[in-house]
Amino acid sequence: MLYLIRHGRTANNAARLLQGRVDTPLDELGEQQAAAAGEVFSRAGVHFAKIYSSPLMRAVRTAELAAPGVPVVTEERLLEMDPGPYEGMSLMDPAPEVEAFFSDFKHVPAPEGMESLEAVVERLGEFLEEIREEAAGQDILVSTHAIAMKGALEYLTPDADGKFWSLMLPNCGVYRAEVLPGGAHGVPEAWPERHETKGLFAR
Repeated sequence: MLYLIRHGRTANNAARLLQGRVDTPLDELGEQQAAAAGEVFSRAGVHFAKIYSSPLMRAVRTAELAAPGVPVVTEERLLEMDPGPYEGMSLMDPAPEVEAFFSDFKHVPAPEGMESLEAVVERLGEFLEEIREEAAGQDILVSTHAIAMKGALEYLTPDADGKFWSLMLPNCGVYRAEVLPGGAHGVPEAWPERHETKGLFAR
């Protein structure tokens, strides 16, 4: 089974700043969110054989707290979407071209200098294909970032047609996808059930 988790909250998340490749740590709430995710995994009897993580410290630390003692392998393809010149921009007062993009991911291309959504899906899909057989016989955790994770969900859902781009994915939100006999990925689903996570993975 393949599990994907978004990292816990950072100070930049709390300040509503566009956070891409900047290497920010979890804040106090982010640490609590990641540890709480680990408790959920433990209560559900999920024991990870391996973790893949974005090399950024917020993702690595989330992985360490969500699955203590499990080896973490860093993977560049799990990095967040590169926002280019818009790194650190206030999401409360975005540039007009960024606001247009964020308002309609499906039809408005990424502004110049920002990584395209197609490129995000391509690199996440390439990575997921490489670990597909590995995830067929054991539980694997992938610790990444909001838009990168949405790219993975788009790849894993053949008829997604862009529906995940506007998804409000909370810090430490988790999706899982079964790897079916023959190696095909199953359609990802939010995990655990919504009523079980209410208040647990707050932004």
